[in-house]
Amino acid sequence: MNDETVKPDNELELSAGAGETAVDDAKSAPADRETGGPFDLTEVPGMRPYVDLGGIKIAPREGLQMRLEVDERAQRVVAVTLEYLDSVLQIQAFSAPKTTGLWHEVRREIAQQIGQQGADSHEEEGAFGPELVTATQIPADQGGGVRVARFIGVDGPRWLLRGVVMGRATSDEEARAGINELFREVVVVRGDQPMPPSELLPLTMPAGVPQGGVATA
Repeated sequence: MNDETVKPDNELELSAGAGETAVDDAKSAPADRETGGPFDLTEVPGMRPYVDLGGIKIAPREGLQMRLEVDERAQRVVAVTLEYLDSVLQIQAFSAPKTTGLWHEVRREIAQQIGQQGADSHEEEGAFGPELVTATQIPADQGGGVRVARFIGVDGPRWLLRGVVMGRATSDEEARAGINELFREVVVVRGDQPMPPSELLPLTMPAGVPQGGVATA
């Protein structure tokens, strides 16, 4: 896709526990997550090849393109952007408590911040559970219209995997099914090191993947 580039969502910081209102801290995940994904490293089925990005592993497939988003100030990779079926899926993985989840809290915070920026949002039930659908007005000097994004999330063992979906998959069921498959195939590598909740899992730049550029996965 050349008409739109997804930038890292740095404004939408995770800060579990920041709100004053009690929020459901139960884990949010598909009932078959352990066998159907997204997977923890300990659950990876078979000997399938993956693109190793440190905290995340991506299953390659024909037609999939991958870009790594880098925070220039911190000099670190902060997100993985996948382009597939005229759609964009940006992925980030965060540390989380062992017995409780973050997605309900994170979804509420994103909705609050989106609202403060003048955008609309509402929740829908999706393939992974509750999703947040946002609509942002595009300035006239940038072409006008509305930019729709779907925020999806899954709580795993000691991690939260968050995705932002844009492009065709926000409204087209066939494209959304393909993007959901990509999200299902992601493997999260939490590691054994202690980390505070909501901290971004470290991502690394593999050989052959350009910084801020596009490469076939």
